[in-house]
Amino acid sequence: MLYPIENKVREVKNLNGIWNFKIDTDNVGIEEKWYEKPLTDTVPMAVPASYNDLFTDQESKEHVGNVWYEREFIIPDSWEGKRIVLRFGSATHHAVVYVDGVEVVHHKGGFTPFEADITELVEKSDLEEHRLTVALSNVLDWTCIPCGEVITEDDEKHPDGYHYQETYFDFYNYSGIHRPVKLYTTPKNYIDDIVIRTDNDGKVEAFVFATDIIKKISVIDEDGNVVASTNEIDKAAVESDHKKDDEMYVAELKVDNPTLWNPGAAYLYKLKVEGEEDAYTEEFGFREIEVTDKEFLINGKAFYFKGFGRHEDSDIHGKGLDEALNVRDFNMLKWIGANSFRTSHYPYSEEHMKLADREGFVVIDEVPAVGMCFWDGKSVFGGDRVNDDTLNHHLDMLKEMYERDKNHPSVVMWSIANEAATHEEGAAPYFEKVAKTMRSLDDTRPITIVHTTGPEGDKVSQWVDVICVNRYYAWYTDHSHIEVIGQQLELEMNKWYDKYHKPIIMSEYGADTIAGYHKLPAVAFTEEFQCEYLDEFHKTFDKLDFMIGEHVWAYCDFQTKQGLNRVDGNKKGVFTRNRQPKAAAHLLRKRWNK
Repeated sequence: MLYPIENKVREVKNLNGIWNFKIDTDNVGIEEKWYEKPLTDTVPMAVPASYNDLFTDQESKEHVGNVWYEREFIIPDSWEGKRIVLRFGSATHHAVVYVDGVEVVHHKGGFTPFEADITELVEKSDLEEHRLTVALSNVLDWTCIPCGEVITEDDEKHPDGYHYQETYFDFYNYSGIHRPVKLYTTPKNYIDDIVIRTDNDGKVEAFVFATDIIKKISVIDEDGNVVASTNEIDKAAVESDHKKDDEMYVAELKVDNPTLWNPGAAYLYKLKVEGEEDAYTEEFGFREIEVTDKEFLINGKAFYFKGFGRHEDSDIHGKGLDEALNVRDFNMLKWIGANSFRTSHYPYSEEHMKLADREGFVVIDEVPAVGMCFWDGKSVFGGDRVNDDTLNHHLDMLKEMYERDKNHPSVVMWSIANEAATHEEGAAPYFEKVAKTMRSLDDTRPITIVHTTGPEGDKVSQWVDVICVNRYYAWYTDHSHIEVIGQQLELEMNKWYDKYHKPIIMSEYGADTIAGYHKLPAVAFTEEFQCEYLDEFHKTFDKLDFMIGEHVWAYCDFQTKQGLNRVDGNKKGVFTRNRQPKAAAHLLRKRWNK
């Protein structure tokens, strides 16, 4: 899926701002057809943003079910004769979109874009202003990823109709229209998608899907010079999962002595595609990836992952796109010496990924497959929990993640799940299908899965290229006894390597820390303890030649659901939620800038 751009034949109109908003307290709006006329009894709501933290009452913040968004928009006269598309960067989690009371698109999944061609609808309308209505559900169950359950308590101890959303992951289930809403135009014959494949010798393969007739493809460097161009463009058979009206055009170009996209030294070229009517420009980079039994190579050089697991999370905005915050985050990552991050536990915004490309950060791009594990012996893969519906949605989300992020040079690896119950028998066929689907989508990047299971029980890592492990020795086990970390870490990592002979990233490790809390000798939750805790991990990492990276959990403190082990969120960040350093940030800065 292409990102909306403006050029001489395309226009973009931003629909962000203040919308009308209504909570569907009894979840009757769909049945009562609220979309057929303007909403009543609404309140103002910001888009993009999570709605939860914008309220001051608990009932609104914790609502389970549908909410409704509404605004009006105008189609300029200058758009007559053009194709008009309505696009959402994301809506969390399940959206039904109406224009003038007519459903134009529905989408399941809270972290990827979706769109609708509304040309015919608005062309036939005599209305000067059009009404855009969105019914949005935040319910998570076992038919989707992330997974969850709505728990109902029907007894004398609870009020009538008492229910709540249970989630099996450690971040708050923020909801709302989290990313930009836009209208954009194309000519009636248009460019639908572009796939770019490169090698470091300067070869560029361009696959263009279009209803337009493609006439010319060019490569432009950062100085604006055309460094390759061709009019020799072939047609090829269209794959079945593309739109039936698309033609596929294939061209090969050669850039002499290309400047490579390297970690910390990004260089971005542009591929300009010109048709008889439409045109589109897509950024890309030259870089190659290779995985051996002990190394992760980018452009032939061993790369060591230094960075974090993170969340799109901030005060007030929740998971809503905040461009200023993104700039601050990348500046903080550069300050501390990080070179990479994982999009835990869902694809981050397109704007975020563009910054990663530009700033030269290496990204492990993760599908929102989280909440697929219990830690109390209950089974996940089977029965009325993870099932065929879950799998089908998982595969859909892989495809949507790939289709959105396929041309980003920053994306060097796909993560197909976080902390799933990979020790269960049912996990093996499930993740074999998931892994093979990911490879069928993209055979140019390695894949990983992020483990909570130990090496003895794991049944799925034969299908991935890199082992990622989340471990909290001396925190959730042997709490506060950091003297056990080195022995337990070295023992387990050797078991992983001996079983699979694949490189390993410690994808999460950390300890909750209250900023400004100090004690000597160090005790849990102090800044001193966090420093000593991380240092014990690092001593062992440095001894193991098959370890290819360390991603501390977490970059910043972040919001979670309430619980006895959480005081207003997860405090494992080495920065506070408002992006100020704890002592551990200085420890990491010294280590990562050596």
